Amino acid sequence: MSDEWVAQRTEAARVQAERLRARQDAVHRQAEALLSEFLPVVTAHGPAPQALRVRGYGGRGEARTRLRGWYLRMDRTAALGTDGRFYVLIAPLSAVDRLRGVHPAPARPPLVLGEGGKDGESVELPVALERVLPGWRGLA
Repeated sequence: MSDEWVAQRTEAARVQAERLRARQDAVHRQAEALLSEFLPVVTAHGPAPQALRVRGYGGRGEARTRLRGWYLRMDRTAALGTDGRFYVLIAPLSAVDRLRGVHPAPARPPLVLGEGGKDGESVELPVALERVLPGWRGLA
């Protein structure tokens, strides 16, 4: 292998990674815009936000959080907080976490929740929002 070939392959990999990041960023921006549109409607028309909890991996308990919001997945592993941020609510939990609670960090939302999971476990974000507040777009 020549140095030129290695340089070309390195550059091609860099360009491919940049394109992937750009596509992912565009998807996250779409999801963020959708959540920003949804938040004032659900806040005004209900249902009321609820206390959010983090589930342990493998069903190993739950932990309190200081967050309030709306669960977006039936298994309660993703939510929209009243702060307008998206949260993944599944994590490894220690006994101390289960007693004291945890502070999940916000994440960039996807357009498909649970993408890449088992069949039937993924849900598109617009469908998840309709589950929370049916017909919400007509209330905006």
